[in-house]
Amino acid sequence: MKTFLSTWWERLRASYWFLPSLLAIGAIGLSALTLHIDGVISPKWARNTAWIWAGGAEGARNVLATIASSTITVAGVVFSITIVTLTLASSQFGPRLLRNFMNDRGTQLVLGIFVATFLYCLLVLRAIRGTNQVTVVPFLSVTCGVTFAVASVGFLIFFIHHISTSIIAENVIGRVALDLRSNIDRLYPDRINPSTVTGFPDPEHLPEEFLRDPLTIVSHDSGFIQAIATENVLEIATERDLIVRLLRRPGEFVAEGAVIAEVVPRAAESDDLASDILGTIFFGRDRTPAQDIEYSIDQLVEVAVRALSPGVNDPFTAITCVEWLGAALIRVAGRKIPSRWRYDEGNQLRVITGATDFAGIADAALNQVRQYGCSSVAVTVRLLDVLERIGPHLVRQEDRDVLLAHARAVRHDGVTKVANEHDQKDIESAFARAKAALCGAGGA
Repeated sequence: MKTFLSTWWERLRASYWFLPSLLAIGAIGLSALTLHIDGVISPKWARNTAWIWAGGAEGARNVLATIASSTITVAGVVFSITIVTLTLASSQFGPRLLRNFMNDRGTQLVLGIFVATFLYCLLVLRAIRGTNQVTVVPFLSVTCGVTFAVASVGFLIFFIHHISTSIIAENVIGRVALDLRSNIDRLYPDRINPSTVTGFPDPEHLPEEFLRDPLTIVSHDSGFIQAIATENVLEIATERDLIVRLLRRPGEFVAEGAVIAEVVPRAAESDDLASDILGTIFFGRDRTPAQDIEYSIDQLVEVAVRALSPGVNDPFTAITCVEWLGAALIRVAGRKIPSRWRYDEGNQLRVITGATDFAGIADAALNQVRQYGCSSVAVTVRLLDVLERIGPHLVRQEDRDVLLAHARAVRHDGVTKVANEHDQKDIESAFARAKAALCGAGGA
């Protein structure tokens, strides 16, 4: 249930309409509240209060009509500018970063304020009546409408500043890195105690039944796995005395008919077992960061790779991405990564997951940047400098071995691609420093 709610919330939060809709509903409720208060307070008291609108019905109509027409016009302009920004961001930084721009609360807030002001003024406008027999002017409601108009001007100024700074490369990269940091804290909340570090179970050590004839569960949908309710899989396996091996993990694309899980013993096969296990896996048309730590990493890598392309040739942006990727690896190095092996309360193996380990995270962060940046001495040296910086933060020996292998690959590709002897010496020097930092007390 927890996984379902978090996945649902992620989808809702990623929608552009969520915050504007909340503000629109709030405007409708506020208009009903202020109109009710206007029906209770004395018009004479309202006219004698300096900060409350004291004009006639015709003036109130004109003011609210002007505010409503102006705000809906500006809302259209805000929407148009946002579309232009999304187009620029998609072409410069990659389409996968559009989610970050769609999630931008500043843009959503501005659009929501203008829509809410329009709705509020429209609803109050219908309550104004001015005839020879009856004159009804909701003084407090009109005053609130004027206040919203003044606030809208402030939000328009904020929007112009916000939208102009949101497409600066450093700000885009920093925002993605901040999301990556929060995802690391959410997915790996427990810190490592260096005095109790132990090795991970051998990922190839499987019960023999999986090697003979396991029961296979095939997917009925096609799409990206957005989340897996592992706690529900564990509950199903415990109740039915099974061992479930999940062959896919969040972030992977699965085609209809592909084997997605294996179950032993095979004798447990039943009509509802497959549907129960498939019900714990949530599919979607795109990847989400809910349980996919590599999603935010891939966003930074995509910006770096695009910056290193011949058409852009911007190593400075790539270097900025490398710095943030290094900071992410430092943060992951100090966290406990959940084991693939899940046990019930009786210490009986029940679920084998496809969770990402440190090696997979490091591969996602470093491989493509190394491959595309090996011809740039600046990027190569910075990659080695970042690996040197990560070294003192490593606790597990296997993590040191992983990054040392990456350092050797960076050094090999860099020296091979660069012909200048001086540049080669810079790369060798940077590699020597990285190797010394990564070997630590137990490396080789």
